Amino acid sequence: MEGTVERDPRYGGVAMALHWLTAAAILLMLASGIAMTRMEPGMTAFNLYQWHKALGITVLALTLIRILWRFTHRPPALPAAMPHWEKTGARLAHLGFYLLLLGLPLSGWLLVSVSPLNLPTSWFGLFLIPHLPAPAEMATRQMLNDWTEQAHVLAGWTLLALLVLHVGAALRHSLILRDHVVRSMLPRWIAAKAKD
Repeated sequence: MEGTVERDPRYGGVAMALHWLTAAAILLMLASGIAMTRMEPGMTAFNLYQWHKALGITVLALTLIRILWRFTHRPPALPAAMPHWEKTGARLAHLGFYLLLLGLPLSGWLLVSVSPLNLPTSWFGLFLIPHLPAPAEMATRQMLNDWTEQAHVLAGWTLLALLVLHVGAALRHSLILRDHVVRSMLPRWIAAKAKD
């Protein structure tokens, strides 16, 4: 119809909420992970470890919900003018996020479960998270502990690098290309201001 303004394709409210809740939890998880490994042992470090573990479980739960939601709700189409290689890169980056957001919490959970310290995991002081099943033999537990710790740290730095790439791509779409990609994940009142 002539004179009709075509609206930008948008994510739904649930997808937006899951995205921004996950983003906040990831930032807090990465910050606490970096900080706690540089602290002297004590109650402050112990509490930060508990928060880090609780955030990890939260990220795992949010990611599982996001995957279920994604199976039943298609995301908005990428701009038609976007080159094929860039669309492929965006899809691979999102796949990388999903793999890391599943793998990091699971590896952290396994790390806690095989740790010789055998410390409980509290979800923000509300309830305890049980350990994952682990072998009883101490040599096997120690080997798993060492391997899982290295994998967890490597995955954490990989997630941070992917996050920097993701934010850089978002800034490019918003400030240089000025297309709908970033606005599609913003509430309407923010998206309207971003469009001006």
